[in-house]
Amino acid sequence: MRKALVPLLLSVFISFSAGAEELKMQDNPPERYVVVKGDTLWAISGRFLKNPWQWPEIWRMNKDEIKDPHWIYPGDVVVLDKSGASPRLRLVKQEKVGANVAKLSPQARVESMHSTAIPSIAPSAIEPFLSKPLVTEKGALDSAPRIVAPEENRVVLGAGNRAYVHNLKEDGGTFWYIYRSGNALVDPDNNEILGYEAVYLGDARVAKFGDVSTVDIVKSNQEILTGDRLLVPPKETFTSYVPHAPVTPISGRIISVYGGVAEAGQSAIVAISRGTRDGVENGHVLALYRHGEKLRSRHGEETDIQLPDERYGLVFVFRTFERVSYALVMQSSRPVNALDVVQNP
Repeated sequence: MRKALVPLLLSVFISFSAGAEELKMQDNPPERYVVVKGDTLWAISGRFLKNPWQWPEIWRMNKDEIKDPHWIYPGDVVVLDKSGASPRLRLVKQEKVGANVAKLSPQARVESMHSTAIPSIAPSAIEPFLSKPLVTEKGALDSAPRIVAPEENRVVLGAGNRAYVHNLKEDGGTFWYIYRSGNALVDPDNNEILGYEAVYLGDARVAKFGDVSTVDIVKSNQEILTGDRLLVPPKETFTSYVPHAPVTPISGRIISVYGGVAEAGQSAIVAISRGTRDGVENGHVLALYRHGEKLRSRHGEETDIQLPDERYGLVFVFRTFERVSYALVMQSSRPVNALDVVQNP
């Protein structure tokens, strides 16, 4: 047995929105790169491109391909091809073959979230948020099972403690998430309430069902109190989307930083004031802008002076609701604050 390198060319084109940034290569990109375990599409792209989100353009992918990029594996070789009018990347698949070289054809792959295919971004960064937090309608948690009492008259509960829950149904299973109703998510541009954030607090496992059920708290991210609600965990799914710019113009605001902090940095999770109804989809890359300061008129000037917005980072959308989306901060040269602008890069 010997190893042969069999080229697999990706040759279809993707259409981009008007005004997209020019494709800019790194000053000294490698001619070839061997993919290793732990790589991401974003990181590999950054070895060749100054703007990693332009990955689909240099690979010349179509819209269907960017939704399922599971064709790159550790051991594959990414080659920079400069023979055409513009540079492109091609993939060389490393396969074991016998004495007679076998002809390989592209095959559809079905990958689980724990497969060895190279993902767009590190799954560990977003897996905890694929099913939580939740965006709900007003009062959506009011009918959910409720913690009515803690063990031994405790005020605050955490991992290792026991609690008593009313209205817990056996058909929901023995494992539950604990939530608390959070603040309204408000669009600062028009004061529209986009939804209500249900704050994830921890996990509980049922010890005994009854009119009042007994549960053990097996995980706690925050303090758990009497009155908090339990929900059946939704099925977690992880799909690796290729980073790409929106085809249509999108402009919104950061409306919250997950965890309730005032500002955040790289790798933080933020909620933005645009969702599927606005054309936002998983894999979208949006640029972060800080609103320019408005200078009051003085010294005889007739009007105020509006300074331009300043771009300072990028976010990667990974979970969408109808009117709200969650994104991971991929790059940031300054702290990310609520009310900052997100729009096409």
